[in-house]
Amino acid sequence: MTQTPSPASDTEQPTEPPAEPSALSAAFPTGVAVSGVVESCGLEHLVLAVPGTDYRIKLVHQGAELAHGQRARGVIQAQARRIDVIPAGGRFVEPVAGRPRRVQGRVVQVDESSNTVWVKAGPTLGVTPTDARQKAADFAPGAMVSFDVEAGATFTPANA
Repeated sequence: MTQTPSPASDTEQPTEPPAEPSALSAAFPTGVAVSGVVESCGLEHLVLAVPGTDYRIKLVHQGAELAHGQRARGVIQAQARRIDVIPAGGRFVEPVAGRPRRVQGRVVQVDESSNTVWVKAGPTLGVTPTDARQKAADFAPGAMVSFDVEAGATFTPANA
C-alpha cells in the first residue's frame, strides 16, 4: 500500500537537505533544490519521483543527461498563470502523476531580480507570474498561494 501525499502542516520541517555549494547554489537561491529519482527520461521530458510521496512529476528536461533510477538533485521552474494569495490550505501539486497543472503552497523565497517566487508545495518550485499585473515583489515569504501552471515546467539538474 502506498501513501498518497497529504496536505502538510505549517509546522512540518522540510525533508530536503540544504543545497550543497555547487553550480546550482551559484545560479539559484539556497534551499530551493529538489531531490528525486528519475523514473523515466527521454530526449525532452523526464519523470521525477519525489521520495516519501506518490508524486511522479513530468518535466521538461534541462541540462545533463539522466538515466532511469538515477538520483537527481536540481531545480523545478514553472510559469504561473496567475498567483492568488489564499487564507489557508495545504501544500500540493496536481495531478500527483503527470505534468503540474495546479499548485498550492507556501512562499519560501522571493527573487525580485528574476521575478521568481519560490513555493514549497511538496517539492519546491520556482514560479514566474505570467499575468503582467503581478510581480514577485507582490508576494511575501510565508504567504499561502495557489496558481495554475502553464505547460512546460522544467527540471534543471544541479550538475547541468
